Amino acid sequence: MTPKLTTDAIALLKKLIETPSFSSEEDQTALLIEDWFQNYHIDYKRTENNVWAINKYFDATKPTLLLNSHHDTVKPNTGYTKDPFMAIVEDGKLFGLGSNDAGGCLVSLMATFVYFYDHKDLNYNLVMVASAEEESSGPNGLNSMLKIIPKIDVAIVGEPTLMQLAIAEKGLVVFDAKVKGTPSHAAHPNADNPIYNSIKVLEWFKDYKFEKVSPVLGEVKLTVSQIKAGKQHNAVPAEVDLVVDVRVNDCYTNTEIVEILQKESPCSSIIPRSLRLNSSSIPKDHALVKAGIALGRATYGSPTLSDQAVLSCPSLKLGPGDSTRSHSADEFIYISEIEEGIELYIRLLQEIL
Repeated sequence: MTPKLTTDAIALLKKLIETPSFSSEEDQTALLIEDWFQNYHIDYKRTENNVWAINKYFDATKPTLLLNSHHDTVKPNTGYTKDPFMAIVEDGKLFGLGSNDAGGCLVSLMATFVYFYDHKDLNYNLVMVASAEEESSGPNGLNSMLKIIPKIDVAIVGEPTLMQLAIAEKGLVVFDAKVKGTPSHAAHPNADNPIYNSIKVLEWFKDYKFEKVSPVLGEVKLTVSQIKAGKQHNAVPAEVDLVVDVRVNDCYTNTEIVEILQKESPCSSIIPRSLRLNSSSIPKDHALVKAGIALGRATYGSPTLSDQAVLSCPSLKLGPGDSTRSHSADEFIYISEIEEGIELYIRLLQEIL
C-alpha cells in the first residue's frame, strides 16, 4: 500500500501546486483534498476551506492525536524564474509555490492518515485536518476548527523540518508603539522632535535582553521591524510609529511579555495586536519524541511560527522539506524528501499506535 500512497501523494502535491491557494482563497485546493479522501473511501467533512476526517474506528474513550498541515500559500515573490504555479520536476526536485511550505508535509501526513485509517485497536484516535489560512493566521484556519473537531490530546504539525523533531516553537507578539514629541515648523528650533526622541528608544530596543533564556528556544528575540513618521519635509510630526516583532520563548507567556514591555520600554505607548500566538512545546520524554529519537531523529527548537501557536496541547513540529526554502524564489522540495517523510511518519506512529 505504501508505494501507491506515495505515488498518489506526489501526484496530489503537483495538483496543489498548480492550483492557486492564497490564504482565505483555498476553495479550489480544498476540492482537490476532498477528491483525495473520496478516492480512498474516507468519510470526511469540510468546514470553510478546512477539510478533515477521523479514523474509521474512532473511540471516544481513547486519547486523540491530531495530524495537521496547511494548504494555503503566500503570494509568489518577484524573484521567481520558474512559473510558481507549474509543478516542474528537475534533478529530483519538485518546484512550485507551496511545494515545500507546506505541501510536501500535507500530502505526507494525508498518506500517513490513510495508512492507519481503518486499523482497529489503535492506542490513539487520529484526526487529520488539512487547514486553511495558516500563512495569514486568519480567523478561519485551524484555530476555528478546535471547537469542531474532537478534543485533541497531542498533535503533529506538518512543517518543513528536514524530518527532525522541533519539540518547541517560539510564539509571537506584534506591538504598535509610539514615540511622541512636539510638532513644529522645521525652520524653528525644537528640542522635542519625536524623530530624534526615537533614537534612544530604538537603541533601547536594540540592546534590551529578556532575562530568561530557554534551553531549547534560546533568548526572546525582539526586533523593530517598521518605522513611520512625518508627511512633509517642512513639518516636524507629533509622533513616530514603530512596529515591534517579539518572538517569545517557552519561559514566558505572551501576557508576561506585554507586562514587561509596557512597564520598562521608553515608548509613549506600546500596544499588542494579539496575544493568541503563544510558544508551544512537547516534553522530551513524550512517547512521540522518544519514538522519533529512536528512529535517529534529532530534537531542536524552532524560531518560526506555525499553527502550533493556536494549540493548547503538547505538539511536535515535524515534516519533510527545509524551512530555509519557505517563501523563497523557485521554492522546491526533493521527491526523496516526500518518500522519506511518509516512511518516517508511518514508522513513528507505529511505535505509539
